[in-house]
Amino acid sequence: MQGVEASFDSGFGVDVAWDIPLLDGYPWVQVENNSIKPSLGKFFGLINLGLWKLITKENFDAVIVSTGYTYASFWIATIAAKLTGKKFLFSTDASTIEPRNKQRWKAWLKKLLLPSIFNLADIIMVGSTLGKQMVHSLGIPEQRIALTPFSVDNNWWISQSNQVDRQIVRKHWDISDDATILLFCAKLQPWKCPQDVLRAFAQANIQNSYLIFAGDGSLKVELENEAQSLNIKNRVKFLGFVNQSQLPSIYSSSDLFILPSDYEPFGVVVNEAMLCGCPVIVSDKVGAGYDLVRHDENGFIYPCGDINVLTEILKEVLPDRNRLKNMGIAATDQMQSWSPEENIEAIVKALGKLKYSKMLT
Repeated sequence: MQGVEASFDSGFGVDVAWDIPLLDGYPWVQVENNSIKPSLGKFFGLINLGLWKLITKENFDAVIVSTGYTYASFWIATIAAKLTGKKFLFSTDASTIEPRNKQRWKAWLKKLLLPSIFNLADIIMVGSTLGKQMVHSLGIPEQRIALTPFSVDNNWWISQSNQVDRQIVRKHWDISDDATILLFCAKLQPWKCPQDVLRAFAQANIQNSYLIFAGDGSLKVELENEAQSLNIKNRVKFLGFVNQSQLPSIYSSSDLFILPSDYEPFGVVVNEAMLCGCPVIVSDKVGAGYDLVRHDENGFIYPCGDINVLTEILKEVLPDRNRLKNMGIAATDQMQSWSPEENIEAIVKALGKLKYSKMLT
């Protein structure tokens, strides 16, 4: 129930409970977590024993498991589905076997074990083109891989952004309407590379431009100190953690969004920004860039960690507000073909494959 109920988010470094309804509109059941020490990130942190009874006793045709294989609950659900002969779909958000902490032995171990884990499933569901390529590279046939696009509620984001008064928001930030704003909206953590943005922004040194950090995390104090040492403290603003209902006003009042991560399986903040009419810059490690970003049309893709290239992009585009506006329109247009509707259609198509294969057997 993380996100639905308030709990400490180690990435943001604060207690988080999303302020929009996440479970409304459809029936759902919470299966109790029987772990002695409930947590995310640890194998025995999720032990939902009730999954066994739920899967073996109920008349399901298929089971979709999105909990990672690094949790006990994944194996409870998997074994229950396999023993009862139910079709089994494994949903993964991974787009690379490289771990976030760069430990090579983990990549080696994944390459060794993942093919066997993936082969347990009748269909592997992935959320991005990079994810599809990664699964296929491990020997899984393409016909057993379903691309179910990572999506957000497009209609909600567009409707909310249309209600934003940029002048009021910018007045609250003490930024004039004719200034250009570069936005970083993510956890202030090392793998998100917020320091790259700060340094490139300082090097670009575009007059009447501002950098906004929306988010919290372990690097906040370090970034504040570096902004001061770079003599740009008066042009850099830290908003702290921003909850979901307030994000449309943040995106819509900015001119350019950036996600420079060196590890980002997808990054739905890119979806959110583009739906709010904000063009984007992403590193080539961001999965969303391969599906959503058209270089120099609705955004830019640059080599991760190359601050000089990022600086040149900022120099080129930040002073040109008309260009940014047109790219923002193109960004929103791009999202018309990447929505919950495509996600649902892809899942139905994957289930249809299973039904057909069942008829053949």
